[in-house]
Amino acid sequence: MTQSHPRISKAVIPAAGLGTRFLPATKATPKEMLPVVDKPAIQYVVEEAVAAGLDDVLMVTGRNKRPLEDHFDRNYELESALMKKGDESRLAKVQESSDLATIHYVRQGDPKGLGHAVLCAAPHVGDEPFAVLLGDDLIDPRDPLLRRMVEVQEQHGGSVVALMEVAPEQIHLYGCAAVENTEDGDVVKVGGLVEKPDPADAPSNYAVIGRYVLDPHIFDILHRTEPGRGGEIQLTDALQQLAEDEKIGGPVHGVVFKGRRYDTGDRGDYLRAIVRLACEREDLGPEFRTWLRSYVAEEM
Repeated sequence: MTQSHPRISKAVIPAAGLGTRFLPATKATPKEMLPVVDKPAIQYVVEEAVAAGLDDVLMVTGRNKRPLEDHFDRNYELESALMKKGDESRLAKVQESSDLATIHYVRQGDPKGLGHAVLCAAPHVGDEPFAVLLGDDLIDPRDPLLRRMVEVQEQHGGSVVALMEVAPEQIHLYGCAAVENTEDGDVVKVGGLVEKPDPADAPSNYAVIGRYVLDPHIFDILHRTEPGRGGEIQLTDALQQLAEDEKIGGPVHGVVFKGRRYDTGDRGDYLRAIVRLACEREDLGPEFRTWLRSYVAEEM
């Protein structure tokens, strides 16, 4: 019989990174605020959490991240100016971000890695399962990955990671999972994880991408986790301990994602994400695709 587990309502979004790959643009602007077409990347992530039913959002921030708070706050002067102009369309867009969810903020302080950022969320999360969404991975809303992960966690308990098959020569860029198939075609049992392995040592070509649903026992493990690869506290190392011993916090499962993912973590993929999303927009796509075809034809 299927066991029911506590309903997840909280999402944690680590957003304390310096964004050094996008310098000089990120010298004074948080990388999470870089626009993807006409919305900052962080708004796509919050919208994904809300669409999965998680309307209590904690952002783990750092210095120079105040624009994140301003974006999700009300801007009465701008709203008043738009109302006076009768520009209801832009007014709705401005108000949308402040009405999305209940958003809280905590500062990470020392940049000690993703595991440490998640640990900073412990007082807010408490003793209940929660989701973690990384802002570098934008998941197309037509492919509800997080919602599926929540379903799997509610069915099996424990923790759930998002997995994607990558070329073997690319696995060194990701956390990697050793997996076993289950009765559900898109769900695997995770027996172990390793952070950015050498391709020859990788247990599979299943890469961990930036979505997690975690059992709160992860906090106890992170408290005891020593710095790993890169001198940082790795979330992957803590998940490895959960996968090794289900008695700690339940099993670890993976949802194999085959949908549309936009990687904004590096400059090339960021540009490609903008082009792909712009092409698919009803208001921009037709004209933009026509120009793009003409531009490519001329350049080739």
